[in-house]
Amino acid sequence: MSDKELLEKDEIFSKVLRAGRRTYFFDVRATKAGDYYLTITESKKFTHDDGSFHYKKHKIYLYKEDFSSFKEILDEMTGYVFDEKGEEVISERHQKDFKREFTTENGEVSTENFTDINFDDI
Repeated sequence: MSDKELLEKDEIFSKVLRAGRRTYFFDVRATKAGDYYLTITESKKFTHDDGSFHYKKHKIYLYKEDFSSFKEILDEMTGYVFDEKGEEVISERHQKDFKREFTTENGEVSTENFTDINFDDI
């Protein structure tokens, strides 16, 4: 059996969340004993100057015995963030009227409008 066939056999249920340059993969997989566990993979695309690209991936494995505690802490942490800062993204780069300050060649401080362009979406 090929590696691809083993992976397909191992995956029971999958969902994908695309979030800008990041993609999150949620996969239910089976252990050798036939029990289920969850893998969460973050994949982030990086583009080189020559136009080529590569992906960096980070994966966590979450087993059934940890689901309840994991969900409880995740709910608590996300609730804390929303309670403290709300759901709106407040990063300067995400503000429509964000102006970046920079120093010109003659040493003067100036501002310019900044538009966040995601070339991955083009």
